[in-house]
Amino acid sequence: MKKRQSLTALASMMGLFLAASPALAEWKPDKPINIIVPWSAGGSTDQVTRVVAPLLEKGLGTKIVVVNQSGASGSIGTKAALDAPRDGYTWTANAIANNATYAITGLIENTSIEDYEIYLHIANVPVVSVNTDAPYADFGELLEAMKGSDVTVGTAGVNSSGGMALAAIKEEVSGELGARMVTYDGGNPAVLAAASGEVVATTQLATEQTEMIRAGKLRALAVLSDQPLVVEGLDSIPPITDWLPEMPIAADYFGVFIPVGAPQEVYDTVAKVWEEHVMTSPELQSYASDRGAVFAPSYGEKALEVAMPVVIAEACARVTRGEAIVDPSDIGIECPAE
Repeated sequence: MKKRQSLTALASMMGLFLAASPALAEWKPDKPINIIVPWSAGGSTDQVTRVVAPLLEKGLGTKIVVVNQSGASGSIGTKAALDAPRDGYTWTANAIANNATYAITGLIENTSIEDYEIYLHIANVPVVSVNTDAPYADFGELLEAMKGSDVTVGTAGVNSSGGMALAAIKEEVSGELGARMVTYDGGNPAVLAAASGEVVATTQLATEQTEMIRAGKLRALAVLSDQPLVVEGLDSIPPITDWLPEMPIAADYFGVFIPVGAPQEVYDTVAKVWEEHVMTSPELQSYASDRGAVFAPSYGEKALEVAMPVVIAEACARVTRGEAIVDPSDIGIECPAE
């Protein structure tokens, strides 16, 4: 009997010890957290980050400040986050393929996706749209016109989702496009340029275009997917594979990224908040449904696993296009054999 009582007492003491153990410590931030969006206000990254920020505020009990710091295809703001103190109070937001491949094009030296803990929320798809005064009835007609030099395409730069979408189309038709890319300081300005007629078309993300499509300022011709895109209140947008059936497609995942080097309880606490507040969020689900995105939250190793197809596709496409100054294998990305 005494032995059993001793064991009970020992178990009780161990429970108290484990409850106070540093391994189970919870991070309680005592000042605001900055999330640097390396693109202009109103673009896809900015939009969704401002949906997610209040969810994180609720879970962490502190203010989340979204800071727009655009330039150089998102690399300026991203580098600012990497250069900030690694104390858990400066994060960044982006498409994961950007953070994983900045080093390949030399925009940020000596960086890779291993520099971050990953928290993903949605997957986005680019859409090819034209100004409603443009004469092209479908993507096939636009593609034919793009072989000349009269078609201008607004994007947020070569490293943006729109820029990569245009490059992917050009690659699929063996470079037979004379269409000229016009770059803007973010996806929203690029979309507005197409809506106003400053450029003929845009290849930015659906989330950036839906309002202008609803307003009748843009006409969506194709989505870079092998399935139609259904957005609430809009006609179904046909897949680009209706015209380019062999075109490879990879979902473009977006999220927030915390540079490594902070105390482990920072990442553990954010993971818990992500699971409890972001992965179950009706607000984020509504945003995705309304804007033509896919609600797909994940974090950690699972997030990296689901996003690796787009990371590999974008990294290796830069080699094919002659844009790489660093071999993807140098940062742990292996391209498929030809």
